[in-house]
Amino acid sequence: MVKQYETVIGLEVHVELATRTKIFCSCSTEFGGAPNTHTCPVCTGMPGALPVLNRKVVEYAMAIGLAANCDITRICKFDRKNYFYPDNPQNYQISQLYLPIARNGYVEIEVGDIKKKVRIHEMHMEEDAGKLIHDEWDDTSLVDYNRSGVPLVEIVSEPDMRSAEEVIAYLEKLRMMLQYLGASDCKLQEGSMRADVNLSVREAGTQKFGTRTEMKNLNSFKAIARAIDGERNRQIELIEAGRAVIQETRRWDDNKEASYAMRSKEDAQDYRYFPEPDLVPIVISDEWVEKIRARQPEFRTEKLLRYKKEFDIPQYDAEIITGSKHMADIFEEASAICGKPKKVSNWLMVETLRLLKENNMEPEEISFSPENLAKLVELTEREAINSSVAKEVFEKIFADNIDPEVYVEEHGLKMVNDEGALYEALKKVIEDNPQAVADYRGGKEKALGALVGQTMKAMNGKVNPGLVNQKLRELL
Repeated sequence: MVKQYETVIGLEVHVELATRTKIFCSCSTEFGGAPNTHTCPVCTGMPGALPVLNRKVVEYAMAIGLAANCDITRICKFDRKNYFYPDNPQNYQISQLYLPIARNGYVEIEVGDIKKKVRIHEMHMEEDAGKLIHDEWDDTSLVDYNRSGVPLVEIVSEPDMRSAEEVIAYLEKLRMMLQYLGASDCKLQEGSMRADVNLSVREAGTQKFGTRTEMKNLNSFKAIARAIDGERNRQIELIEAGRAVIQETRRWDDNKEASYAMRSKEDAQDYRYFPEPDLVPIVISDEWVEKIRARQPEFRTEKLLRYKKEFDIPQYDAEIITGSKHMADIFEEASAICGKPKKVSNWLMVETLRLLKENNMEPEEISFSPENLAKLVELTEREAINSSVAKEVFEKIFADNIDPEVYVEEHGLKMVNDEGALYEALKKVIEDNPQAVADYRGGKEKALGALVGQTMKAMNGKVNPGLVNQKLRELL
């Protein structure tokens, strides 16, 4: 009988917070910049430099904790996690072990028709490390400390997930929650959201956990899914061959679709944690918690319920639009300006999604304003431009956020409402296309389409095709 195995997965998700300055100094957190330019004595670990806690980091961490149904620790503190690594300038990281800011929460996920709660063990605040850049030509490694000291929240789940699908559902739910809060942009490609996967397998039906490994270097949801399947299969093969799974940290190589051992997995005692002597404990009052709770945004679930009541758009459209906080904001603001939510939804669902796909962009990268989208809707509604011109104008709005009214005026794209000019164009088209006219009069309806096309061309596309169709039928 073939043995069946169950995968047991827990995640450690690191999220860079959207503060303008670092967690313990006033250096910029902006991504990019020349190496080692967003630095100071504090974030480069110079002797005698002392940390000062950024209040906004605490408020973001509390907001995330509340959104994930956690208990907020009323007195929490920082600890030193000691380890040597070139991108860690102090030879320790300021983190939280003993009294993290939030504990005992959950995030509800949905995979197919099944809903389940993934429990949150804890969330803690900490500082990010710098970044090593490896130069294979010179066989050297250089260190960029711009990222050192960027504030992080680490969200540690319980081992409640059983498949790659559940892991991706959990990460997508977390990402959406964080983006709705404005706490992080969650750009995996820039490292502002990173997940370490703790995975073990066990024989189906048993309660005891197997030996787990931790996988790092996962910078996309697809890579995470592939890494989970790859590591699950590797561990099952070891067990089937009678060999032991070793508790270790492994690096996933997505190009080779394989993982490699990096180091043996550390336990907390290996880091010699002790209370951070340069920072006082944080005392969080009930009033402060309630102030943060009152500022929580309307999350996706509440938005969907409100959209059902307020807007005449299909449920599917509402789900796609609310899947991005940024797109939902554009939809709501544009609808408020023009009063045509269904039309706004159509532009977002069809042309916007098409252009996002073509340009390999995320909805959060949309740069056009709700005002310009609303103006385009109004131009089409009052038939100042036809549908083909509207699409051309929208592409310019998407790319450069141009004012559609100004663009239409400057490029002479307004529809011609001069019936005299249209009549002259129709007469000429009928004269120049006797075969198409004969075909139409002989019952070939398709021939009318050719005549409409010729008329549109003669009018430079600046006329309503419906009007052309109507007038042609009358003349013929």
